[in-house]
Amino acid sequence: MIFDSHAHYDDAAFDEDREELLNGLVDAGVGTVVNVGASLEGVRRTVELTEAYPFVYGAAGVHPDEVGALNEENFQWLKDQCRREKIVAVGEIGLDYYWDKEDRSMQKEWFVRQLHMAEELKLPVIIHSREAAADTLEILKRERDPGCPAVMHCYSYSPEMAKEYLKMGFYLGIGGVLTFKNGKKLKETVAEAPMERLLLETDCPYLAPVPYRGKRNDSGKLMLVAEELGRIKGISAQEVIRITEENARRFFRLRQEEER
Repeated sequence: MIFDSHAHYDDAAFDEDREELLNGLVDAGVGTVVNVGASLEGVRRTVELTEAYPFVYGAAGVHPDEVGALNEENFQWLKDQCRREKIVAVGEIGLDYYWDKEDRSMQKEWFVRQLHMAEELKLPVIIHSREAAADTLEILKRERDPGCPAVMHCYSYSPEMAKEYLKMGFYLGIGGVLTFKNGKKLKETVAEAPMERLLLETDCPYLAPVPYRGKRNDSGKLMLVAEELGRIKGISAQEVIRITEENARRFFRLRQEEER
């Protein structure tokens, strides 16, 4: 079944029908969701979702746009949340020079500290990087423990840079952008990347695939991404779903029977 490796069902966009939508995902072919906290409040809501739904796991981290809220006290709280049984990754963490909401030196400081936290807790990391390619790569090469699995969420850089990350053992998060007409770079990246390093993700409620572009996204729409990925790779959408589920379970260290 479809494994959505990066969702934000804690987002206010789902406030009116969250329960109905989540309860209907199995019928839409979705077996597992990792809900990703991007702020301290988002982590709180993510923990609640993991407690309410057997098939929902969580990632706990603070997005670069939100690091101004971090201090020593709530960083310790964040670390405590990462020790919960159903929190399976640290993320999303990284750098965002597109919005530049927080000072870049502060973004870097908390990116490194959360990387080290993941290393300490032996958790994989989910990396956000937007218009910060050089600094992100430099920090990851210098600060990341090579034994700490990592995924480049919503991969958006060049095929050449993807090769650098793949050489470092990274996974690439692939979502709705793959179906966009202007998604040429991502299509080229996917064509060259090994299937064993790709994860399906929605980033919902954002980045819905064509023909839903601009509308609210959800995990059920990942079938459209799987179909496009299969077209590029010359395999069936079902084979894409099978391989990416195996990849995600390996990345997050989850066994099938844990959800039953």
